[in-house]
Amino acid sequence: MDTLLWILIFLGTFVAMEGMAWFTHKYIMHGILWKLHKDHHHKDHSSWWERNDLFFVFYAAVSITFFLLWQYNGFWAGLPLGLGILAYGITYFTVHDIFIHQRFKIFRNANHWYAKGVRRAHKMHHKHLGKNHGECFGMLFVPFRYFKK
Repeated sequence: MDTLLWILIFLGTFVAMEGMAWFTHKYIMHGILWKLHKDHHHKDHSSWWERNDLFFVFYAAVSITFFLLWQYNGFWAGLPLGLGILAYGITYFTVHDIFIHQRFKIFRNANHWYAKGVRRAHKMHHKHLGKNHGECFGMLFVPFRYFKK
């Protein structure tokens, strides 16, 4: 196995997951599975757990499946694919759940231009409480206008 190819698959998977997250968020979460995502926009519960968290569980299962394919079926690309999805999931959880939504009270004072832009974009997304007319469905790559003061 070529190390460069392994690294490219890992990095490509990580970047592709942003596109997958955008697509899933716009067309699945704000579409056919709005019922699962709705509680993320309307806090109608007192639980730390949201039905929306099932999307995280789904992608974790996809990542685990690639690890199992690598481990038990000899599918060598399963390892970088699984790790790429896992790395994106950890990044998404850190940015979205910890930094933006403060599910854990850390990173409250992040003052970096990138952090401010991502937070602004997500705030604009949550301005729309219904499943229609949303904006900014991505997480890590948001439109440049949100980085302007």
